Amino acid sequence: MEDMAKIFEAIMLLCFGAAWPISIYKLYKAKLANGKSRLFLCVIMFGYLAGIGYKITGRMDAIIALYIVNFIMVAVDFSLCCKYKRRSKLEAA
Repeated sequence: MEDMAKIFEAIMLLCFGAAWPISIYKLYKAKLANGKSRLFLCVIMFGYLAGIGYKITGRMDAIIALYIVNFIMVAVDFSLCCKYKRRSKLEAA
């Protein structure tokens, strides 16, 4: 039964993770962070950190790699968002 739980967890992380490269690409090409919420991205990163913490404290398996990769992708998206929001403010001033 635990093997099925791991499979479902991996599928969930793969599905969520599929969205981040698209988001990063669109943000990089548009160079506009309009409509992006840094708070939302922080909440998502916190969730991935919680998943990593769960794996480290007792359920360590290979799925931790998916949490780490997803966290890194959201962190990149967050960084680009901050960069382009800052740039938008400077251009508006």
